Amino acid sequence: MSETAAKSSNRQRGGGFLGFVRDLLVIIVVAFLVSFLLKTFLVRSFYIPSVSMEQTLQVNDRILVNQLVPDIMDVKRGDVVVFKDPGGWLYPRATQPPQGFEKVLQSVGLAADTSHEYVVKRVIGVGGDRVACCDAQGRVTVNGVPLDEPYIVIPPGETRSSKIDFDVTVPEGSVWVMGDNRYQSKDSRYNQDQPGKGFVPEDEIVGRAFVINWPLDHFTWLGTPEGTFTGVEQAKQSQQTAQ
Repeated sequence: MSETAAKSSNRQRGGGFLGFVRDLLVIIVVAFLVSFLLKTFLVRSFYIPSVSMEQTLQVNDRILVNQLVPDIMDVKRGDVVVFKDPGGWLYPRATQPPQGFEKVLQSVGLAADTSHEYVVKRVIGVGGDRVACCDAQGRVTVNGVPLDEPYIVIPPGETRSSKIDFDVTVPEGSVWVMGDNRYQSKDSRYNQDQPGKGFVPEDEIVGRAFVINWPLDHFTWLGTPEGTFTGVEQAKQSQQTAQ
């Protein structure tokens, strides 16, 4: 092989390796940028630290949250939503904030947010709804319509959908939320002595959880069982018309 050909071959080999490294760096940068934009505007990941939403959500599950709700898309009854603690909802936790690479991954949305300042619950009532419990069969009612809630967990020996009675009307621009694990959830019912009286302002909602993405054997699309809130909106409109 001539000296010129050898030099050309070396350059090609060097260029091939350097080109691979360059392309890899570009891919990594683009991945981080896309992830950051998704986290900022569309999708965000959260970690489930408590049993309050069992059996829908298990401890250590990771969920993806659609951040278009409620700014672009309306929040609806039955939605599982994540919101920032309005104040006094969460018990103090002695936890270490994420450090190093984990903090970087969380900041760009490549890892679930493990901070303990967010709450996940199910929306039971929206603005203008009257939410009460319990009727003669122990069910929650919304605008007088009893709910069939197949997702809730009630301890053996209990029959009521809530341990305590309540009867509230949700202010416009707010929601009333409850955990699916009804006897193990510090939700709207137990925060009526707080400044917000248990209601969560919609502007505190980060978004609607739409999928469990980790662990893989828990992968599930999240939604509201068909028929749970059937007739609730019609009852609300009828009551408003009667007034």
